[in-house]
Amino acid sequence: MAELTKTPAAKEVKLADPREASIEPSTQEMILRAQKLQIETVFDRAVTMKPCAIGLQGICCKNCSMGPCRLPLPKGGIQGEDTRKGLCGATANTICARNFARMVAAGSSAHSDHGRAVAETFLSVARKETKDYTIKDPAKLIQIAPYFDVATTVEVDGKKMDRDLDEIALGVAEAAVAEFGKTGGTLSYLKRAPKPLQEKWKKEGVMPRSIDREVVEIMHRTAMGVDQDYKNLTKQATRCSLGDGWGGAMIGTDLQDVMFGSPTPLQAEANLGVMKEDHVNIIVHGHEPLLSEMIVAAAQSQEMVDYAKSKGAKGIQLAGICCTANEILQRHGVPPAGNFLQQELAIITGACDAMIVDVQCIFQNLANVAKCFHTKLITTHPIAKMEQDNVVHIEFDEHHAMEDANRIVKMSIDNFQNRGADVMIPHHKTTQIAGFGVESIRYHLGGSFRGDYFTLNDNIINGRIRGIAGVVGCNNARTKHNEEHITLIKELIKNDVIVLTTGCSAIAAGIHGLLTPGAAAVHCGPGLAEVCETVGIPPVLHLGSCVDNSRILLAATEVVKAGGLGNDICDLPAAGSAPEWMSEKAIAIGQYFVSSGVYTVFGYHMPLDGAPEFKDYLYREMENIYGGKWDCEPDPIKHAHKMIAHIDKKRKELGIDKARERVLMDMADRQALGVE
Repeated sequence: MAELTKTPAAKEVKLADPREASIEPSTQEMILRAQKLQIETVFDRAVTMKPCAIGLQGICCKNCSMGPCRLPLPKGGIQGEDTRKGLCGATANTICARNFARMVAAGSSAHSDHGRAVAETFLSVARKETKDYTIKDPAKLIQIAPYFDVATTVEVDGKKMDRDLDEIALGVAEAAVAEFGKTGGTLSYLKRAPKPLQEKWKKEGVMPRSIDREVVEIMHRTAMGVDQDYKNLTKQATRCSLGDGWGGAMIGTDLQDVMFGSPTPLQAEANLGVMKEDHVNIIVHGHEPLLSEMIVAAAQSQEMVDYAKSKGAKGIQLAGICCTANEILQRHGVPPAGNFLQQELAIITGACDAMIVDVQCIFQNLANVAKCFHTKLITTHPIAKMEQDNVVHIEFDEHHAMEDANRIVKMSIDNFQNRGADVMIPHHKTTQIAGFGVESIRYHLGGSFRGDYFTLNDNIINGRIRGIAGVVGCNNARTKHNEEHITLIKELIKNDVIVLTTGCSAIAAGIHGLLTPGAAAVHCGPGLAEVCETVGIPPVLHLGSCVDNSRILLAATEVVKAGGLGNDICDLPAAGSAPEWMSEKAIAIGQYFVSSGVYTVFGYHMPLDGAPEFKDYLYREMENIYGGKWDCEPDPIKHAHKMIAHIDKKRKELGIDKARERVLMDMADRQALGVE
C-alpha cells in the first residue's frame, strides 16, 4: 500500500467520529478502516475545515477584482435602513440574489449539458453514424415527437399511415439539439405543463427562449454593474431553471428512455456489500449514462466474463455510485454501491479494481485514495480530467462506444491480479425495487387496460393517501450521512404521504430498506399501507437519477390531468424536499419546482440569511406569483411536518380535508347509481 496520501503520523489531526458522521453501518466501518490506514476522507475534512460564515449567509461578492466584498449582518440584525454596500454600491440583496442566480445557472448548465450530450448522441443514432446505440423504446419516441412538432403519421392516397420511424427519429433529434440554441420562440416542452401554469409563465415573462441563452444571460446580468434589482435577477433565475427542468433535463430523460429503454420496476441490491471479493469489481460513477450503458453491455458479454475467469476471478461485479448508479439500476438491475459520500469508501474496501468516472459530483481526492490501493481510476470525459499522475484518461467517443467500453473493462480485469490481500468489504446490503416512471406508475395503478392516475387521485381524495412528496438530492458532509433523508422519509410515509425519490436520496432509501412493498407494513400509516399492499408498490418510489426529476414534474402533471385535485400543480396536496442538498444543481432544481408551483423545503442551510429582504421574497412572495415557494428546515422531523402542514392546507382548499366514511355498497345501492 502506497504512503503518498496517508495523514502524517506526527501531525495531530482531528478525525470524524464514524457514528456521528453517518447512520449507515458499512459507511461507519469504512470510515474507521480509512482512519486506521491513515487515509483522509471527506468525513475527516468536514471536521477540520469549517465553512466561511459570511459565505454561508450569501453576502460575499467576488464578481470583480475590487472584491471580495463581504457584507456581514450587523450584530442584532438590521435596525432601520440596511446601509451595507460593496465597493460599487451593490446592496446585500443584490449580492445575495446574484450569487443565487449564479448557482441556478451552474446547476442548469450541468443537467442541460448532460441533456445536450444525450441529444447529440441520439442525433448520431438517427443519422446512422453509430452502430452501438439503437432505439429501444419506439413508443416513447412516438409519444414525445408531437411536442417537437414532428409528425408521426403521413397521408398517402387520402389515408393516414404511420410515418417511417427513422424519419421521426431524425426529426426529433434535430429539433431536440436545436432547443439548446434556438433563435426564436420558446422551448417546445413547455407545452407539456398544465395550461394555467403556462399562462403564469407567459404573464411573468419567464418562458425560456432557449436553454443556453438563459444561462448566458444570467452570467451577463450578474457581472459587475449590470442587473441590480433582486426581483429582476430572480425572474431570470426562474427562466433559466425552467429551461433546465422543462428543457435540458427533460430532453435528457426522454431521449435516454428512447435509446436505452424506459425503466420498469425491477429488483436489485444496494450498498457497499454488493462488491465481491472473488470477482473483478468495477464501479461506474458520475451522471451521463452514455458510457455506462456500454460498460454494462461489455461487462456482461461472455467474452469479458471468460477473460475475467482467465485472470483468476469468478466473474465481473459491476456497481455504481451517484446518478450513474441510478441510470444502470433502473434499466438493468445493476446495484448501487453507494451514494455521493460513499465514493471514497468503495476504493477503501481494497476490492475496487477500477472506478470509471465521467462528470459531476466526483471527488478529486479519489485519485489520492486510489494511490493507497491498486485501483485504476479512469476518467472518460473531455471536460472532466484530473491533474494527478496516477489517473488514466480514456476519452469516450459515442461513435466507437463499444470499442471504448471493451478497452476499459479489459483494463479493469487486468488489474484484478494486482489486488492486495488487505480487502475488507462490509457485509451490509439490502434488497430494493427501483425503475418507476410516469408510465410504470400508471400501469401499477390499474394494469394494461385500466392504468391511469385516477386511482392515485381517488385515494388522495378519500384520504388513504394524504399527499405526495418529492424527496430528492445529494448528501452533504456538513450533515450526518443519510440521516436527514431517512428520518424525513419515514416521517412522511408514517403520515400517509407517498414519496417519489431520485438521485442520492433514492440510493439512501434503497440502502435503508424503504424501497420494497414490505416497507409499507413496517413504516406507513394505515391508509398508505393499505394502498401499497393492494397495488403491490413500495411507499417510496425510485424514479431515477437527478436529471430524472423531470419525471416528478410530469407525474404531477398527470395527477392534474386525472382530475379532482385542482387545475394546476400548485393546487395539489404535494411538496418537495432536498434534505441534504450540496450541489448547485439542487438550487436549479429547487427553483424550477418552486416556479412550477411546488412548496419546496431544503435542509441543512440556505445561503440567504445575510439578505433578509431577498430571502423573504423567495420564501413568501414567490407563492403569490407561481403558487410555489422556498423554505428551509434542518431538523428532519420539523421539515417533514412543514411539508405535511402544506399538504393539509391544500387538502382544505380542495375541500377534501374531512375524513370520509367508507361505505360498503350492496347490489341495490349500485343499481341506484345508474349508468350514464
